Amino acid sequence: MIWTVAWFDSAQNHLAELWMEAPDRPAVSAAANAMDQSLRSDPYQNSESRSGKNRVMFVPPLGISFDVSDEDCLVTVLAVWRSG
Repeated sequence: MIWTVAWFDSAQNHLAELWMEAPDRPAVSAAANAMDQSLRSDPYQNSESRSGKNRVMFVPPLGISFDVSDEDCLVTVLAVWRSG
């Protein structure tokens, strides 16, 4: 099954800010791309559960918080931050 991944505008804007400020831009890009790919294939596999439908995922140097809607096969990225 392929999941649709949507980013809140605020999360997408913050990712852009993190990338602009990063001394390791290739690592930030690679982490964001790996997260998108993982979420599209199986949002449960490489993530940890939180309350309700909320989950987190870490791919250094980034972390994200997201919600999963099984009914719609939709993953919504709520927030992104620099981890580690």
